[in-house]
Amino acid sequence: MAEADIAYVATAGAAGLALALSAWAARMRARLAVRNQALEAALAAAELDRAERDGALRAFEDVRLALTPGGRTVQLGSASTWDAIVRDLTDGATTEDPGLVVLDAVRAAAGPRLDALLDRGEGFDAVLDGSGGAWTVEGRSSAGAAWLRLSRLGLVGTAAESGLGLLADAWPAPTWITDAAGRLAWANRAWLAEMKVESVEVAREKGLSFDRGADAIIAEAGRLHQPQEGFRWTTGGGRRRAWRIVAEPAPGGAGAVLAFALDMTEAEETRDTLRRHVEAHDETLNHLADAVAIFGPSKRLAFHNTAFQTLFSLDPAWLDERPTHAELLDKLRQRRLLPEVVDYAGWKAKELDFYGSTHASPDDSWSLPDGRTLRVVRQPHPLGGMLLLLSDITDELQLRSRFNAQLQVQMATLDKLNDAVAVFGSDGRIRLHNEAFEAFWGVSGEQLRAASDFDAISALCQATLPDPSLWLGLKARVADPDPESRVPISGEGRTADGRIASWQTRPLPDGATLVGFSDVTARRELEQALAAKAAALEESTALKREFVGSVSYELRTPLTTIVGYSELLEIQGDLPERSRQHAGAIRIAASQLASSIDDVLDMAQIDAGEMELTLGDVRVCDLLDTAADKVRARIEGRGATLTVTCPTNLKPIRADAQRVGQMLDHLLDNATRAVGEEGAVTLTAEAGPAEVRIRVADTGRGIPYHLQAHVFDRFVRRERGGPGVGLALVKALVELHGGWAEVESEPGKGAAFILHLPLEAESAAAAPELRLG
Repeated sequence: MAEADIAYVATAGAAGLALALSAWAARMRARLAVRNQALEAALAAAELDRAERDGALRAFEDVRLALTPGGRTVQLGSASTWDAIVRDLTDGATTEDPGLVVLDAVRAAAGPRLDALLDRGEGFDAVLDGSGGAWTVEGRSSAGAAWLRLSRLGLVGTAAESGLGLLADAWPAPTWITDAAGRLAWANRAWLAEMKVESVEVAREKGLSFDRGADAIIAEAGRLHQPQEGFRWTTGGGRRRAWRIVAEPAPGGAGAVLAFALDMTEAEETRDTLRRHVEAHDETLNHLADAVAIFGPSKRLAFHNTAFQTLFSLDPAWLDERPTHAELLDKLRQRRLLPEVVDYAGWKAKELDFYGSTHASPDDSWSLPDGRTLRVVRQPHPLGGMLLLLSDITDELQLRSRFNAQLQVQMATLDKLNDAVAVFGSDGRIRLHNEAFEAFWGVSGEQLRAASDFDAISALCQATLPDPSLWLGLKARVADPDPESRVPISGEGRTADGRIASWQTRPLPDGATLVGFSDVTARRELEQALAAKAAALEESTALKREFVGSVSYELRTPLTTIVGYSELLEIQGDLPERSRQHAGAIRIAASQLASSIDDVLDMAQIDAGEMELTLGDVRVCDLLDTAADKVRARIEGRGATLTVTCPTNLKPIRADAQRVGQMLDHLLDNATRAVGEEGAVTLTAEAGPAEVRIRVADTGRGIPYHLQAHVFDRFVRRERGGPGVGLALVKALVELHGGWAEVESEPGKGAAFILHLPLEAESAAAAPELRLG
């Protein structure tokens, strides 16, 4: 190509490149213009958004502080708020870097939590205390920066100005709010009334607190940022009150705590009263003889009394573990303390089905293998579950069986009685009667059952015994509850058919009255006959006594003459010896006959109650010696010996010396006739606590056993000399002194008669004495 062409081509290429560059430049300028316009619009929008955000931040009393990773701080919020924060935190001093002041204060309050925010982005809440008030601090992490938000603790004003604040102020329970420092921030009217102050400001000035324990609960809720509850008792207004303290941390994490005091006094007093009632109820059940077990809705043992544990001899520790009803039944079955049944599983299921019942089941009875019988009562418990009552009725059944048996025996016994017997209750109704009652009054059992009460029965009986006063008196004894009226009475009456009816009443312990009637016609006739016979016998006895006395008296005169002439014949010198012996025999026989007549007269006098004792001080030893001297010659003449034993210190007794001597004479005479050759008669006296015993013993032939009981009877033939009154007179005389006589004898070995004479004669037969001293 020529150089000209080359130049032309180069020029054309350069021109085209220039045109292309100009076109590209024009397009770039247009794009830049559009971008600039967009950037200016975005900048304007950003400035507007920033202005709005700054306006929004400045519109509220809070500020924000951003901490960048390079350590630079960004302060957001109104300058007045920053100034207020700095003034509160520095106590009015000025500073050039508010952010540094705030950061230092937050570091002092939050400590490690601020470092955790910067290092790991962990948020926290804290409170800054300033001179003008408290400031809440919220630490949060966003876009790699740590943000701190500071605002005044303004919960009080917010709550009070809202509907919730009005509701809280009208709430009847004391309600208050404390700040993060635990100081009172707000309180409702109930709290102020309880603390007796007019406003929260006055309460703050006085430093009042609802309760120290409540303050501790509130502090714990603020520290843990979790709701807390507690129970406190306070004293005020002359009474103790129970409070349930509820502490709830305020939302937003400002450290404030809302506290509520709920009055639980009435509930606690009710709970305490219920507790005492339950304890008293349990104590009462523990004193019951019946076994009581209460199962809860879960069928577990909730309560048992001591009798329940004792009834089955269960381990108290096992019962305290609250076994189920089924476990208890299994335990009792293992120990053979349940009724033995063929289908235990079915019986157990039926037993547990009572939990679904709404009514008490009929009483049941368990017959245990050990011979006991239990009455079982199942009742639904008001609080759910079942109440089980068990009573050992073994003794009751035995007593009932015995009672029924005794009642049957009683009825059989009454039916066998000849007397008509009826028992009336305190209500006047007849309870039982025997067959003789129907026969006595001529009524049937149907009539008595139809009549029932006393008035109707008395109307049936008046046809046989028409005595209205009798039936009125019996009704008073039957129906009158007065104890003075319920006394036993008796009487007799004559029936319409001429019988003599005897009746009597007896009050019974249960308030009933037994009335008995009997036909005593034959008895009264027999009594009249016996009375007539006794009168005749008494008359004949009196005649016999009079006859004996008269005959005895009449015999004394000729006997005296015979004794006198026989003694006169004995002293005549010219009388032959044989005749003198005959005269002596006549004198001795006449004297014995006179003595017997005297004894008969004495017995007659005693029987007539006319004998009097002449009492005096009697020396028993002297009487023994005197009586022994009278018979010593006779005893020794029979080849026997007489021994008298009397203690020297024996004191005198009060008695009739003549009659005591008469008793000794008869006993010694009896011994003299009984003793044989080489025999012995002993006369002994000994003193007792209140008597003197005189013993007359011999070694003769003794008295047969069958005659010993009658040895003191009068005119009874004896082995010792035939019939007589000597020993009978001895017995009568010793009894007249207030003493008694006894005999001891063994056949073939002799006999002993003992007189028991009191130290002081006690007898109505003693003549009155003049006692001086």
